[in-house]
Amino acid sequence: MSTANISSPQRSTAPAAPSTGPSVKTQRIVALILLVCQGGITVSGSIVRVTGSGLGCVTWPNCHPGSLVPIQGAAPMLHQAIEFGNRLLTFVVAAAAIASIVVVHKAQRRKELKVYAWAGLAGVFVQALIGALSVVLKLSWWSVAIHFLPSMVLVWIAAMLFSRINEPDDGTPTRLFPAAVRTLAVVATVALSIVLLTGTFVTGSGTHSGDAGVGMEGRLGVDTYGMAIIHAVCMYVYLALTLIVVFLLHRTGAPKVAKKAGWVLIACIVIQWAIGVTQFYLHIPRWTVPFHVGMSSVVTAFTALLWAHGLRRVENEDGSTANTAQRGDENVPAAKG
Repeated sequence: MSTANISSPQRSTAPAAPSTGPSVKTQRIVALILLVCQGGITVSGSIVRVTGSGLGCVTWPNCHPGSLVPIQGAAPMLHQAIEFGNRLLTFVVAAAAIASIVVVHKAQRRKELKVYAWAGLAGVFVQALIGALSVVLKLSWWSVAIHFLPSMVLVWIAAMLFSRINEPDDGTPTRLFPAAVRTLAVVATVALSIVLLTGTFVTGSGTHSGDAGVGMEGRLGVDTYGMAIIHAVCMYVYLALTLIVVFLLHRTGAPKVAKKAGWVLIACIVIQWAIGVTQFYLHIPRWTVPFHVGMSSVVTAFTALLWAHGLRRVENEDGSTANTAQRGDENVPAAKG
């Protein structure tokens, strides 16, 4: 079966939500806010790290023993404010996650969307506990690493929620580009995971421990220069795989929106590469770290969006929809040419 561009809006747009529930537009706005929040809190976390504010609050959930809020003289007030502010942002992310749950339930959307929404909220609580662990362990490099990596998973989940909300709940699952291309996209995603993992190794062996008083205690005992080279090689592999995916999207006549998402992703990877090169030659100046972390979220989000384009729920050519989702690639039709 061949693939073709499905460009007719009425075949790919979710039906209007029930009159008593939020509109699809409202649902997408809430999902977008959640996506921005999930990525944004990683940036605030990086600011905590590069300003040495990680132990501005020395306990959890209190900032200091017996006090939920910063205390004058307990630590530099700027460090306390930055760390405490980052903790407060957790409630903003949680509020966005709760809002996404509310809108998909009130709109009576399908189970898939509800799972994404609830997973986002569960992840916020898990991240709060991991953050507490990192404080207890005095910012040990591996505790900081496992605080960052789940954030990328939550960005992926939020991106999938944002992408899938626009699909009709009773639409027919339709493969918009060949299974082989989707498999290669999975391989590229695995490569991205390795890029992110090796990135935490570079960070863990570097000088920005998260608190000025900690110094190099508890840092990963590997050569930062060599680990940076390994990280860069993994990034080049990921970029190459993504380029191949985009090339095959053009060769197989994938929808225009999927090809556009692929090129945007490549642009994001190149920007991230430029930031990484700048960090390498300038010996990781503090101001570059939030940009690099922020772009990690952007790259992860667009990788998820590209993956989501491979299989969509769409209306049939006669305007009808399937009542049940078909499972397995062998049962999922390709777009007719």
